[in-house]
Amino acid sequence: MESWIPLVNIFMNSPSPETTPAALRFLLQSPNISTSSFLSLLIKPTNSSRFIWLQTLPNVVQARILSFLVYHHDKFNKQDLSKLATHLLSDDNNNKVKIDFWVKKAARQLFDLVSDSNYKWVSCFNLDSQEDNVDNGKFDEDIIGGVLPDWLKNAAASNENDSVFPWTPVSVDDVLNTRMPDVLFEEDDDGGDDDDELMVEVEDGEEDGNRELAGVDVEMVHLDRETEEKAEFLKMKILNLGSNLKAAELVDDIRKLCVEEKGNSLKVLGLIEIWNADDEIVPIMLSGLSDGNEEDFVLASDVVCSVVLPKFLNLEKSASRVLVSATIDYCRVHHKAAVYALLFPLILHKDGINSSICDVITRIVKECLHPAHVSAFCQKLLCEEKVYGKGYICLPCHQHLVSKELVWTESLFNMFQNILNHNVHLTQDSVDRLVFHIQESATMFSKSLKFANFLLCFITKCAPLLKIHKVELSEAVGNTTSFLTKSILSKLASI
Repeated sequence: MESWIPLVNIFMNSPSPETTPAALRFLLQSPNISTSSFLSLLIKPTNSSRFIWLQTLPNVVQARILSFLVYHHDKFNKQDLSKLATHLLSDDNNNKVKIDFWVKKAARQLFDLVSDSNYKWVSCFNLDSQEDNVDNGKFDEDIIGGVLPDWLKNAAASNENDSVFPWTPVSVDDVLNTRMPDVLFEEDDDGGDDDDELMVEVEDGEEDGNRELAGVDVEMVHLDRETEEKAEFLKMKILNLGSNLKAAELVDDIRKLCVEEKGNSLKVLGLIEIWNADDEIVPIMLSGLSDGNEEDFVLASDVVCSVVLPKFLNLEKSASRVLVSATIDYCRVHHKAAVYALLFPLILHKDGINSSICDVITRIVKECLHPAHVSAFCQKLLCEEKVYGKGYICLPCHQHLVSKELVWTESLFNMFQNILNHNVHLTQDSVDRLVFHIQESATMFSKSLKFANFLLCFITKCAPLLKIHKVELSEAVGNTTSFLTKSILSKLASI
């Protein structure tokens, strides 16, 4: 076991071991060690039959190892990778072991990557797959959504045409050629239901009854006079807090009032103007109002947009350490609320983000979100017009601080540079949109060193996706006059 300690240390200490060569070099060059022996170690049962060796490691290390296997899957035996992913997912599906969200996410990605399917089951409802199960040679259909009911199996068997469901005009080709909606995040569900999406459907513009996703429509919500008076009283107490003990008591009163007005908690928090509390009180507010429910997006987004978002929207200098630390701790748990109730409205600031806001966004992105989710977040931000004015949550009283489109500033380009330096791989359509904005902004920021540094980073990190844009980028870079212009052009010419 001692021979594996250096490799485990790599996964322990490197935030993105899948994109660094050290781990793969160790496996390929170390004597008496190979990729197959590494997989054998991971799948090796422990003394307890409930676990394999991989599951004895910390969750963050498990997730990094699985991400490494996804990134370098071509270097490993396909069946062994499938066996590992199947074991983790089946344990979670059968509630044998509670799997961490990121571990489960990485295991799903690995399983999808290495599993074989010829799609014959779509047309003939043959539930057997080419993927061999490690125990009985048959694919465990429970892992990906459950067994079809007998009545549907019988109906499919008796149907000789090519319809998926004979009573609906849906053909097999329609199923295979239809692009499924993108999902930004998935939320871990104790029941194993994979259909609970963390991404909010914004086309209809409403969620949870009287709530709109953008600029939550709380003006139409009417509270009784007694509730309004309680909220006004709590608002006054917010401004006169003298100790943490009183703050804890106040948070308890606020939470009770929100519970009494279930469904109208955002209206209540808006009346209390909880964002006026001192930064030192924010950790108590966030922990006290969350009510311990990590999966309640509505409550989490209400708390984020009424406690910390207004503070950051008006940020002119570096945020206090206690405010940033409390926000990061909260966003690590509530990823979806962090995106829709904090990151989107901040990035869509009406005046464009400044360096202080950029620093906050960068820390949240690096410390709270997985790089794959950041890539999806950037794609939504850059490529989906429906996000602008609709895809975020913000109180009406702060709506005037948020624009309906991106305002490109030096700090916004710097934010994307920080994201790229975090080993986030952008999609081709995201890169295309960035090239478009570079062309539009090159003259405006011709002397900007921040803009030049972004260009150099962008061309270095996204070189394979920029080959089709060499001419446009060359023209844009030619409009800049910083001392980095020649280096950028040289780097561009080499891709």
